[in-house]
Amino acid sequence: MSVNILFAAVSERWETYKKPLVSALDETGVDYRISTGFAPEEVDYIVYAPNSEVRDFKPFSRLKAVLNLWAGVESIVTNETLSVPLTRMVDTSLTQGMVEWVVGHTLRHHLGMDTHIHGLNGKWAPTFPPIAPNRRVTVLGLGALGAACAQALAHLGFDVAGWSRGKKEIEGITCLHGPEGLTEALSRAEILTLLLPNTPETENVLNARTLAMMPKGAVILNPGRGGLI
Repeated sequence: MSVNILFAAVSERWETYKKPLVSALDETGVDYRISTGFAPEEVDYIVYAPNSEVRDFKPFSRLKAVLNLWAGVESIVTNETLSVPLTRMVDTSLTQGMVEWVVGHTLRHHLGMDTHIHGLNGKWAPTFPPIAPNRRVTVLGLGALGAACAQALAHLGFDVAGWSRGKKEIEGITCLHGPEGLTEALSRAEILTLLLPNTPETENVLNARTLAMMPKGAVILNPGRGGLI
């Protein structure tokens, strides 16, 4: 009997993932069909993206598992209609890519590279940034990605703190937690990286009150949005 796999994401994602998914499935020798248009009662597995229109899993009467496209499952893990196993993507390249992005943009700001990239109007204006141990950086969120980024920055010599809702211990990192820890984490953050999961508990951690705790001129790196704030 053929296994029916529903690809549940926005149409652009299907164009991106169709070829590699079909190739990988063909290599397994599984008798399968993969589509974006199966009726719920025909679906055995769902390849799922958080921006999918699928929110109610109850109509999927023969569903065996939901396979999340990325590592983050915060948008689905609390779904009360989901009663089958949920998997998330695990790939070393996810962590490596995030570390490279965060380290690259931290160095970009630390060294003031934008000034030189955008030009100096023909005038040489040398600048002398502090060395890394004199630059305080903070990572909000000390999960797998946040911890890896914090450690990479610490290895470069930065003065690194990390904050999480619960207590963590990571060698070389000043680990803070809870409301008081958040105040300390933000008040020292000349460069702040956001790597918190998107959950009701973390929503609006940054707001007018907490942003005011940060040093003047601080930069916020937001990998989830691909840029600086």
